[in-house]
Amino acid sequence: MTINKFYGKTEEEATEKARAEFGDNAVIMNVKEVKPKGLFRAFKGNTYEVTAAMEEKEHPPAAPATRPQQNTKPVLDAINLVADEKISIPKVEKKSEFPQMAGLEKKRMTEGVTDKVKERKNLEARLDDLSDQLEESLGSSQKKTKGPSSEELNFVRILYNTMLTNEVNEKYVNQILDEVEKFIRPGNNVDVILFNVYQKLILRFGQPKTIDVSGPKPRVYFFIGPTGVGKTTTIAKIASKYEVEFDKKVAFITADTYRIAATEQLQVYANILGAPMSIVYSKDELNDAIAKYADYDLIFVDTAGFSHKNEEQRSDVKKLIQGVDKKYKKEVYLVLSATTKYRDLVEIVDTYREISEYKLIFTKLDETTTYGNLLNIKLYSDADLSYVTNGQNVPDDLEVFDTQKIVKKLLGGSS
Repeated sequence: MTINKFYGKTEEEATEKARAEFGDNAVIMNVKEVKPKGLFRAFKGNTYEVTAAMEEKEHPPAAPATRPQQNTKPVLDAINLVADEKISIPKVEKKSEFPQMAGLEKKRMTEGVTDKVKERKNLEARLDDLSDQLEESLGSSQKKTKGPSSEELNFVRILYNTMLTNEVNEKYVNQILDEVEKFIRPGNNVDVILFNVYQKLILRFGQPKTIDVSGPKPRVYFFIGPTGVGKTTTIAKIASKYEVEFDKKVAFITADTYRIAATEQLQVYANILGAPMSIVYSKDELNDAIAKYADYDLIFVDTAGFSHKNEEQRSDVKKLIQGVDKKYKKEVYLVLSATTKYRDLVEIVDTYREISEYKLIFTKLDETTTYGNLLNIKLYSDADLSYVTNGQNVPDDLEVFDTQKIVKKLLGGSS
């Protein structure tokens, strides 16, 4: 029998996880509501723990036991194993076959038992001594440690609700608060709590990773993502920035042959910048186009946007990216909209992870008032953040991901 524990926000969610792993034949052994721990447990929701079991395949029944012959040793009763049940094994009395040796055997056994008892008592004494030291240490520590004041608790409640309002996933909010508990000390004020929450968020976002123009040229940059997130416009913004501000030669390649409007749009941007553009339909044509632009610094490749449920188009994009000649340095950027629901974003990043490793670009920050998904997806995907866009103007409405600005907004600040 295989036994496992499963957790969820509701009993149904935890049970569903058990069914998913063990199948419909899963045996639900126990359901327990788990209350959160820690100083800030009042702000955290309860979870449910479901203990489930899966029966192993049955073995063929054993042959019936024969009646024991006279003078055979007694047989132990069968032992039924049940989770968390204490098991006691009946003792079997062993008789000496040589009565004349019984006294000597008894003496030796007694001496051996006495030595073992002494060793056990010595070990127990040492453990008791260590236990006493630990309790004394904990006791003195608890005397020095003071619980949070009502002002501190109220402030934490405000931070907790503010992050939830900004749609930060509750799991990540709880993780941050659990880490902040250790900074609650006598004499500290709420500024210490705020500073530590701020610091934890900054560290979780990490430093943004932008386009690297060092090394041999050309460098090839793929932009992938679902339809309607603004990939083509984002490409134009980044290309304009590097051509105008850094004096780099840029070229465009589009593999988005599903939408004529996308090709025309990119051509307009290319004309404005005076940059060449090619349309490709396969990985062979892609490598030919890259070779044609070998003297350029940066080559931006626009790919077809597709639903994360469209396996055919996903396969086409994967073949395109993986088909680039290894002599070319390439990077991939996944473009996401900040207005997309968290659950959909999770499916999207999972789908595109099958295509390639990537950095993250978030668009449409001007169309939302909550920024929690930026943190949620960063932590869920463990991908580096890169750029954000906040409008349609090219190239103005583009900036490198500003970690401090976003963290301030998550904590209720205006900028």
